[in-house]
This record gives sequence, C-alpha cells and structure tokens, in this order.
Amino acid sequence: MTDLADSVESMEQLATVWRAMALDRDARADVRDLPGIAVRWADCRFAFWNCITLTDVGAEAELLSQRLAQAADIMRSKKHPGFLWLFEDLLDDGARSALEKAAERAGLQHAFPGTGMSGDLLPIPEPVHPDLTFVRVTSDEHLRAYADLNSRAYGFPLEEGRDGLAGSTLWKNEVHAYLGMRGDDPVACAGTVEAEGRLFVVLVATDPEWQRRGYGEAVTRKALYEGARATGLTRATLHATVAGAPVYPRIGFKPNSPIHFYSLKG
Repeated sequence: MTDLADSVESMEQLATVWRAMALDRDARADVRDLPGIAVRWADCRFAFWNCITLTDVGAEAELLSQRLAQAADIMRSKKHPGFLWLFEDLLDDGARSALEKAAERAGLQHAFPGTGMSGDLLPIPEPVHPDLTFVRVTSDEHLRAYADLNSRAYGFPLEEGRDGLAGSTLWKNEVHAYLGMRGDDPVACAGTVEAEGRLFVVLVATDPEWQRRGYGEAVTRKALYEGARATGLTRATLHATVAGAPVYPRIGFKPNSPIHFYSLKG
C-alpha cells in the first residue's frame, strides 16, 4: 500500500473530472454525492461516462457490502451500462478480503483492473516522435477521430465512442486533447484537463494496428506538455489500464491505488 493520501487524491480526481465529463455530455446527467458514493452518470452509450465510485476512506467489510449493494441498485436503474470504480487502498484489510464475495452478492462482476498514478513531473520537454505530428482537437472531425481511436482501442462499437464525444464544447475548448498523426491518419490520442490544481490525463488510446511503437507515450507527453504550458500546473494524475501501466512510469508517474472496475452481471 502506498501513501493513502495519493489514493484519496486519485479517487477525488475521478469524481472531479467525471463530474465535468458527465455534465458536458448531458446537462441533466445524474451527478450526485451521496454518503460514501459519488454518482457521475451521463447515461449515454459510451460506458466510460457512466461511472460510480466509492468515497469512504478506511471502509470496513460491512460498510463495503452496503455501499456495493446501493451502487448496484443505482446502476440497475439506468438505461445504459457503465462501471463502478473501486479504489482498493481506500478499504481496510477486512473489506479487501471480503471484496470478491461482497461484489458477487451485490450482483457485480469484475470487468478489468486499473491503477491510479500521479507525479510532480511537470513541466516536461516538448515531445517529438519521428513518425508523428500532433494536432490539437478543435473540430467535430477531430472529435470523431478521437472517439474512434478510443472505440478501437477499448473494443467499443464506433457509435458508442462517438456518442460520448460528439459535439462536445468541453473537449474542443478546455481539454488539451491531441491526435498523433501518421501522415494523414490519426493513430493515437491523449488529453489533459485541469482538475483541482492537477493536470488529469484522460482517454489515452492507440489504434491497435499501430501499438508498441511509442505513439501513445508520445501523444500523452504532448498533452501533458501543452497542458502544463497553458496552466502552469506541476502535478499530474491519471488512471491507467493494464496496457498503459508500463508506459506512464517512463514519463514520471508513480502508481498508487489498484482500481477494480465492476459491471452488473449480465
């Protein structure tokens, strides 16, 4: 277990950023802070914008069981599926031991793992990659390319990714979102957005046909570089998938809490 403060920061960054993302997608999104539960649910087809996370620090097994049951009930009330994000380090030892069975009782199934990361790493040098040029997302065409890269990378139908980003003013104006272009073809993308004095990295993706060439790292560095230059922030945070976890420490991020993503049982 790392410093608990980093794990709390990671959870709070999720709640802050996803509030903005859900409300950007739908001004009527379900954005609530309940006892021990943050609801950030746009109820759109892009599952990443449908999010619940547990916010208690040091939760014991009995409280965890109650929170999971309540979260699952909220998820069942929605039209579109999404994920419960659970930061493992916020649980006490007993709750961690009980987690698997408690999730099963609540009707949840483990979808995939992740890792919270952070670091006082900014500014960084302006990145270069011999294969890529970088284009900032400023148009609906750019947004569509960004959405499609995420859909292909994470295995979503293209329509679902587009439903999450189409027409967004936030992504064109406030997110420092970049496409990594190989010639005329977008092959990778990454964005950063200011959140409570940090620069949060969001929706990094590389086209599966072009992975393992350093494209994701390069475009993440570009989003960090430009975000830091615009805001003056020095600390950055992110939530990494398994695929991204080896990349970010090369930039200067350090892992904190393991994250468990849960979906409703089918």
